[in-house]
Amino acid sequence: MGANTTEFIRLMKDPIRFRIFLLTKLPSAYFAGVRVREITPEKAVVTVPYKWFSQNPFRSTYFACLSMAAEMSTGSLAMAHLYKHDPPISMLVTRVESEYFKKATGRTRFECTDGEQLKQIIAKAVSTGEPQSFRARSVGVNEKGEKVAEFYVTWGFKAKVQNQV
Repeated sequence: MGANTTEFIRLMKDPIRFRIFLLTKLPSAYFAGVRVREITPEKAVVTVPYKWFSQNPFRSTYFACLSMAAEMSTGSLAMAHLYKHDPPISMLVTRVESEYFKKATGRTRFECTDGEQLKQIIAKAVSTGEPQSFRARSVGVNEKGEKVAEFYVTWGFKAKVQNQV
């Protein structure tokens, strides 16, 4: 684990800095109550509550709010491995797939354990100079541990070209 990864994880665990980040960069996630509960280089756990801002007309959490939490569980792992990377790497969601199993009527917990694979694909993007993609998996469970939804978020990574002068 690099020093920059450790620094990013420390920033994500600081509740005030993280909430400022959400409010300024992802205000919908902030108001929906999306929160990173746990993050290591290998795993991220993100939750989203069922509340007024995240509800749908069917008395469950709106699918877009579930998607935000699932994406954040995968994206925060990628960002941890990209933080202050030299050369810089761009990342972009290129595909989202989801399947729903139960109504989300309480706090839903999304977990992604693809950190090591994300680190490897980012290293490949740097070493080859070619864009790479990775299909990360995030599973959402309710407070009883029942699977609510499963998401696959495909991330594209590309080393940014440094201008030679």
